Amino acid sequence: MPFTTPHQIEQHIARTMAFYHPRCIDPQAGFYHYLTDDGYLYNRHHRHLVSSAGYVIIYARSAMHTGAPEALKWARHGLKFIEDRHYQTLTQGFAWTLDHGKAEDTNHHCYGLAWVMLAYAMALKAGVSEARTGLDRVRALMDRRFFESHTQLYAAEADANWHLTGYRGQSVNQRSCEALIAAFDATGEAAFLDRALGIARTLWRRLAPMGDGWLWENYDRDWHIDFDYRRDRPDDLFRPWGFQIGHQTGWVRLLLRLHHHRPDEAWLLPTARRLFTEAVEKGWDDKYGGLICGADFNRLPLNRDKVYWVQAESLAAAAMLGDLTGEARYWRWYDKIANYCWQHMIDHEHGGWYRILTPDNRRYSREKSPAPKTDCHNLCACYDILPIMQRQHGEREAVSSL
Repeated sequence: MPFTTPHQIEQHIARTMAFYHPRCIDPQAGFYHYLTDDGYLYNRHHRHLVSSAGYVIIYARSAMHTGAPEALKWARHGLKFIEDRHYQTLTQGFAWTLDHGKAEDTNHHCYGLAWVMLAYAMALKAGVSEARTGLDRVRALMDRRFFESHTQLYAAEADANWHLTGYRGQSVNQRSCEALIAAFDATGEAAFLDRALGIARTLWRRLAPMGDGWLWENYDRDWHIDFDYRRDRPDDLFRPWGFQIGHQTGWVRLLLRLHHHRPDEAWLLPTARRLFTEAVEKGWDDKYGGLICGADFNRLPLNRDKVYWVQAESLAAAAMLGDLTGEARYWRWYDKIANYCWQHMIDHEHGGWYRILTPDNRRYSREKSPAPKTDCHNLCACYDILPIMQRQHGEREAVSSL
């Protein structure tokens, strides 16, 4: 069975990192963002803020895991690129995309800032002490430009002059919640955790009832579900129409992390348990295996493609629930998802995970890691699963020695 022993997970982490390192490194300017299945670099000049932050995160996590100074060196290298190239002194924001070093998109995206905050937090926790300055700076920028105190949520987008657009989205708040939890873990400052918990409370206790217990993706300025927004684009990369299975299970992970820090919040664990069961049962493809990407309001399949991060988020959520509750049903789901990933999603020849597969598990193209994919989701899932398996393996060995 795959992903069941610490050794298997360690090997998989190493093999995935070996696909990227060192070929992803641009010695002059951060990291390359466009790799085919076999690692061929097919675009040297385009950069995406999510990928730039994602590479910092995977090198920071690698440094925490291995203790290797070289990994910290490349995390610093990535932060320098974000600060020198993505940061725009004229607007005092971070460019969403760059082409040949110049900003392409003049709008400001809070989702990108949340990834930058997460990158700073992970780098700080890994030992990059100077990352604290950047962490505080980007948090202040998000608060000043995007946080709306009357909702306790972040707006999603502003134009070039920092005027907010009318779009509101759950995914930017999900990523912000994750970044804030990571910032708390790195600094111990309760304000980060309090903000993360406030986001979770607002979304899951006030907004989720509008989706019958799940979170819809797209909302209007007043946080009413916008059923017309991108109705014809259920496969949109950042703002798809419908419920996203991976976002529901991704929230399971965040709710459990909040529960770890704030067990007095009695609603967190029951919500996570209910949400996981509902999402994987509605999202599982009984014919071809794997979790589909999207569902409509009635929880019927909408986007049947199989996307790497959906599987990774759900795999980690299953392990966390299984470990916390001791219930076999979560471990059955863990095995089911792990087997699917091992059979279809993982490239056993070259390393790394395929980005997207057809409903019947065929590759659409040879593009394994076009921006914004860096395998950050699946590597971080493995890093979160590893200590669980190490602990369980130790307990089994202790029992067998009696």
